[in-house]
Amino acid sequence: MGQRLGGKRASMNEPKSFKQKIVTFGGGTGQFHLLSGLRDLNENSLITAVAGSWDSGGSSGRLRTELGVLPPGDARRCILALMPDEKQRMVAQRLLDDRLEDVAGPLKGHSFGNLMTARLDNIYRGQDRGIEAELELFRVRAKVMPVSLTRVDLVAETAKGNQIMGETNIDHRVKDKNFDRKDRIVRIYFDTRADANPQVIKEIKEADKIVFAPGDLYTSVLPHLLVEAVREAIVKSKAKLIFVVNLATKPGETDTYKASDFLKAFLFYLNAPGRLDYIIVNTNHLEKEILDIYEEEGQNLVGVDEEKIKKLEPKAKIVRKPVSVYLRKDHLLRHDPQKLALAMLKLS
Repeated sequence: MGQRLGGKRASMNEPKSFKQKIVTFGGGTGQFHLLSGLRDLNENSLITAVAGSWDSGGSSGRLRTELGVLPPGDARRCILALMPDEKQRMVAQRLLDDRLEDVAGPLKGHSFGNLMTARLDNIYRGQDRGIEAELELFRVRAKVMPVSLTRVDLVAETAKGNQIMGETNIDHRVKDKNFDRKDRIVRIYFDTRADANPQVIKEIKEADKIVFAPGDLYTSVLPHLLVEAVREAIVKSKAKLIFVVNLATKPGETDTYKASDFLKAFLFYLNAPGRLDYIIVNTNHLEKEILDIYEEEGQNLVGVDEEKIKKLEPKAKIVRKPVSVYLRKDHLLRHDPQKLALAMLKLS
């Protein structure tokens, strides 16, 4: 008999406090935490998570090149966050995140979850049908979908005119021996036109709220707005538009950024003055010794320069809430899923 897993079993029929039609954009950890909170507080069938489709590195990048499938990594994390049962999530996370490091041959280093999604794509013969099948498999009532079905590569241009090809190279540019911290990213674009996923456009039109989750600004958040039809649908939508500012800067992408810098970049790609309704910023503080560790690692907490924010987007309301949690054991500063989701859901 196997060892029982700990943790309280969550009821999949447990009534939710909120019943709002929510569409989230983002990628990676930030969107994962937001969705985790929404899963527990909002009616799950009304949540739509939109995932990026330009990942070029690791297992996702290899599968895109070798099999011609959309990079499955971001969608997989969304599905994991939205699984309705705690024990199910515990088992699924260990399985889907397993990197197959102990196998030989071409499968070595692949994420099992990415392989499963790619195989489901093949079985159901569709670029996003694998995601739909995975939602059914794990009994996820929320929707998860790629922002575009077009194969694209992300390109960044720096202040000195350097071009960086591929999401992974942009993400890891700080590791380049020639990295110049002063040579900031000034523009991103796709190498070819990205056609919007029609289902995403439909979800945007029906949404009560559209949320851009925290995440790597130039590689996870802003690229969604490069899909022109998606950007246009967001601008025309009657939904409340919410932008969540990151907790900390990221070396190589947002060095020295304050909240107004994040907002300025977002507004540039949104290109619709007055459209943004809310900006959520964190008010929690960390001890000086922890801040010093972050600074040694090339990161800083994002300062909230409220006056500059108001000048950039006077009509938007700044929502200041203690929405972070510091995991001392792991030395990780993260958005608290429940606090962030609740702050967003309470906005009217």
